[in-house]
Amino acid sequence: MSEALQVTDSRTTEKSLMKGLLAGLIAGAVATAAKSLAERVYPPRTHGEPEPPDVLVEKIAGRELSGPARALAAGTIHWGFGVATGAAYGALAEYFPAATAKDGASFGLTLAALTHETALPALGLGAEADDQTPREHTSEMASHLVFGVVTETVRRFVRKHL
Repeated sequence: MSEALQVTDSRTTEKSLMKGLLAGLIAGAVATAAKSLAERVYPPRTHGEPEPPDVLVEKIAGRELSGPARALAAGTIHWGFGVATGAAYGALAEYFPAATAKDGASFGLTLAALTHETALPALGLGAEADDQTPREHTSEMASHLVFGVVTETVRRFVRKHL
């Protein structure tokens, strides 16, 4: 089999960056919805701590926003990040199938470690890992696990049909 081919769900398809990006983008949107639902069931912050997108909105705006403007801006950041991350994952999975290990669970947990455990605290958008409550740790890991598995499940389905 040539290097330009891969086996996906018993079908042979050519690798395609555009199809990978599209499948990942769609998967990222669905997974963001699933992660949002998981966080409603098991919220990470229960004592009024601000959500990272809310903190970022205020940093970008240079002032506190409230009401619909804040909700729209924070939602745009949240959904934009989820969709962009899904698209990047879809492209990566196209050429490095090992990225889909554990049906996306590895991706989700890695994303949680890179964001909530590392980048967000470093950027001042979230508490340092040592200052996060056990609930915040477990909720973020659980919701990112949902994000990763849903991303891979949807990506695989969409990519198979492109």
